Amino acid sequence: MDGEGTRVLRQRLDDARALIAVSAASNRSKSDQDPSTWLPPYASYWCQYVTDWIADKTRYSLTIDPAEQAALAQRLAACPDQPITVTLAR
Repeated sequence: MDGEGTRVLRQRLDDARALIAVSAASNRSKSDQDPSTWLPPYASYWCQYVTDWIADKTRYSLTIDPAEQAALAQRLAACPDQPITVTLAR
């Protein structure tokens, strides 16, 4: 792995949310979808999932498209007390 790849990997591992163990089937079903088209199968995890998604987008200064923003806002409305904690990338 090159120096840049190693740096990016270290940044990701600085945040415990970076790696979450899931089944192969769950990983395949999510693929590269965002919250506008996919949410975890367990509704009890949706609030944590969307707040982690927002934290990651903020951490890496990534954009959010209109459909993604609408889906996140809809889910967050059901999570009024869920904090969003951002670990800034170095």
